[in-house]
Amino acid sequence: MVDRKGVFSYLVITFALTYAIEGALILTGFRITGLPPAYGQFVIAGVMWVPAVATVLTVKFVTREGFGVTNFRFGPWRPYLKTALVIPAGFAVIYGLTWLLGLGQPDWQLTDFYALMASGGADLAEMPSPSLFLPGLFLATLLVTPFVNGVFGFGEEFGWRGYLLPRLMPLGKARAYTLVGVIWGLWHAPLILAGFNYPGYPILGVVWMAGMTTALSIYINELTLRHRSSILAGWMHGVFNSQAYGIWRVLFPDVNPLLGGMTGLVGIGVWLAVGLWVVLRPDHSPNT
Repeated sequence: MVDRKGVFSYLVITFALTYAIEGALILTGFRITGLPPAYGQFVIAGVMWVPAVATVLTVKFVTREGFGVTNFRFGPWRPYLKTALVIPAGFAVIYGLTWLLGLGQPDWQLTDFYALMASGGADLAEMPSPSLFLPGLFLATLLVTPFVNGVFGFGEEFGWRGYLLPRLMPLGKARAYTLVGVIWGLWHAPLILAGFNYPGYPILGVVWMAGMTTALSIYINELTLRHRSSILAGWMHGVFNSQAYGIWRVLFPDVNPLLGGMTGLVGIGVWLAVGLWVVLRPDHSPNT
């Protein structure tokens, strides 16, 4: 049986806090275009911890069931290494297909990126050349930024995969995975309406975001449950964000967000394939 009281409380707290904070931010005139104001970026980063706060409040004051239910543990090290390779490989496939299908072209000279930096007041004379910047950025997204992004990713995943997913599993894997993915996507709705990920497509963007998070959720859900670790889920989220908002957005600045790239149909298809492959593939590695 689904713990309806716990699930309802968690969702009300998560969505109420998030929509209130982001709604207030948007009412100040904040939009996600070009280089968003720094204060807004800090607020959005902080909001990533709302699902964790909702989990703590629900477990502590509503269900009083103890934090053991959240799988707050590291688990084995191998899936951390595997996902650190699989997710970047997935992005390489996504943007390779985007290029091959004519849905976007790489900006090898970083013309758009340097123009964006100049609009923010950067001195282009001090910027490294593309031949130095691109390899450096790629290495950073592989070796450095996943750890930083993983901290904020855990703020979300302690809620989505640590609390909500196990509470919905009595519905069966397919329904639980789908519900978590759709809910996760709808949680982003205020930011989508403000231009996040789908600029120019505020309504369709909300629908597409739910599709993307549902496809990606299959992979994250499966490994989280298989290895009983919400910390692993936070790491996977961090690796994903490091790639999503790192080198690929810089290298492919003009992709139609509904069709190509990680937000479009190409990305949704690739993550759906990766997720189903993991679900159907038995894992005989130790889970402790």
